[in-house]
Amino acid sequence: MSIKIAILGSGANGASIGADLTLAGLDVVLIDQWAEHVINMRSNGITIEMPDETLNVPVRAYHLSDIATFSETFDIVLLLMKTYDTRWSCHLIEPHLKSGGLLAGVQNGMTTEIIADVVGPERTMGCVIEISSMMFEPGIVQRHSPPQRSWFAVGGIVPSTQKRSEEIASLLRHSGSVEIANNIQAVKWMKLISNTTTLVSTALLGLPLQEAASIPEMRSLMINSGQEALDLGIGLGHSVQPIFGLSPEDMRSTNNLVDSLLDRLIAGFVLPDTKTTVLQDWIKGRRSEAEDLNGLIVQESERLGLTAPVNSAILEISQRIERGELCPGLDKLSLLRNLLK
Repeated sequence: MSIKIAILGSGANGASIGADLTLAGLDVVLIDQWAEHVINMRSNGITIEMPDETLNVPVRAYHLSDIATFSETFDIVLLLMKTYDTRWSCHLIEPHLKSGGLLAGVQNGMTTEIIADVVGPERTMGCVIEISSMMFEPGIVQRHSPPQRSWFAVGGIVPSTQKRSEEIASLLRHSGSVEIANNIQAVKWMKLISNTTTLVSTALLGLPLQEAASIPEMRSLMINSGQEALDLGIGLGHSVQPIFGLSPEDMRSTNNLVDSLLDRLIAGFVLPDTKTTVLQDWIKGRRSEAEDLNGLIVQESERLGLTAPVNSAILEISQRIERGELCPGLDKLSLLRNLLK
């Protein structure tokens, strides 16, 4: 009997994975909170536009409100909700997760412990995702990194789930390369370093990631924000782990790890017009994950009696943008400069 899979959060990345699993013949449903997107997927399937091909895949799509009507339970739930939506969405789906099922947090941010707090560590799987994609129209995903250029890491946080890592890995291999991590929390912190470096900082300028990173002063600020996150992670006891398909030797051979991670990200996963998820959120008038990325670095640094001035400045400007006081633009580079004087 085939396993039953739910993807909770079927935006650009979730819909892409859902399409891949559907094409593989798996029993998967896509659940999302954007009503128009769900209606479009039901009527027209999900369209995935990639650099070399476009796919249209009929999928089983449901709105969040439909969960109350579910009579089936799921063997595996892949959670692709925003970081700040983790706790309530886990509570929402928990009654529909089998007692021996797994919930994998395929997300940015340090969400694994939140998931474990809701569904129990024995049903929790940590995951790191690197897919570059955008979605501005319901039912249509622009996926800039197709499966051969997408990457995941998975791992349990207790021995019983670590033994089951392959259950999640075997699914995600339909969407990209997958590594099984012995220390998933450390690997997730490494991804947080990369996200801290790129997602909010480049969004402040209103530019695609590559274009913003090509400005020397901006790249320097980005690297400094990532270095603050790296130093903090080491202070918190997180070991340096390889990500993005890099080897341990690659990680050891560099004198500037944050620089290397940024170069690897740009070379391997994003296109010239790739806008970060934070900039996409702002374009759509939505709340971003800035508080859970750069904000987490600021919060944890303060807790340890440390400072994170670059992340603090990035966070301050992002908060003003989300309050409607500022708009993303090139002038935010000079504002960053002034805040750091």
